[in-house]
Amino acid sequence: MTTFAKAVRKYERLCEKNDVPQQTVMAYLVEISRKERFDLYLHFDEQMPEDLEKQFDEGMARILDQEPMAHVLGYSWFYGYQMIVNPDVLIPREETEELCSRILARIDHIFPDQKEVVCADVGTGSGAIAITVAKEEPRVRMCATDISEEALEVAKQNAKNNDADIEMFAGDMLEPLKERGMKLDVLISNPPYIPAEEKMERSVVDFEPHVALFGGEDGLKFYRVIFENCRSVLKEKSFMAFEMGWDQRERMSELVESLLPEASYEIIKDMNGKDRMLFVYFGCSYE
Repeated sequence: MTTFAKAVRKYERLCEKNDVPQQTVMAYLVEISRKERFDLYLHFDEQMPEDLEKQFDEGMARILDQEPMAHVLGYSWFYGYQMIVNPDVLIPREETEELCSRILARIDHIFPDQKEVVCADVGTGSGAIAITVAKEEPRVRMCATDISEEALEVAKQNAKNNDADIEMFAGDMLEPLKERGMKLDVLISNPPYIPAEEKMERSVVDFEPHVALFGGEDGLKFYRVIFENCRSVLKEKSFMAFEMGWDQRERMSELVESLLPEASYEIIKDMNGKDRMLFVYFGCSYE
């Protein structure tokens, strides 16, 4: 057997050689050991239990081969909630947590006295956004759509595991909402927005669903679909919230102004100073 310290140092060196972030080693060890980081450091010079060492070696071998840690674990953390992930859904990103917090702030501001706020998450994937917003704001009545039946199964399981009451509809973009005559206060979407020809890391291209990544030739295909059809599912006073590509500000502004001239909008930077969030307002504002 080997000590925690020796095992961690070994894999940190291998990560550096294999172009994997070194912090992945401790992050993975924290999850599989079910110990707090500080507790591991307190016992760093002690021998690692044999079964844990075996699991650590097997998992790190997959991670060094560029498989995402979330797939090795079978889950990812998002806004404090554990989400099952697999190759049928996109792994929730840290930046998307910011989108959720800003959505929640706008619900409070725009609908302060409304007893029920009807929301939909279009292209829900793992259900991370829908579950988070529904759990964090009790007034929300949430539904979610996805064209992938496999993704919806993951989202349903995540909703059940996190005790979130969400209606799930299979179908293409807004179609399930239109079919049901729904009228929304808030429309949320983190659609595929990567241009078809953009080169991606192998850990993304080989392991995550392309249907959830690529948004046509310019990356804006699914925003066009939503912008062209959203008024049929939105109330007069409502807003839409999107994640977007960091380099799409100019093209996105042109798209909103041409397809939704009656709306006001804002593009917001994330924690890294990149343009990442788009909010579109109808009959209201956030100031």
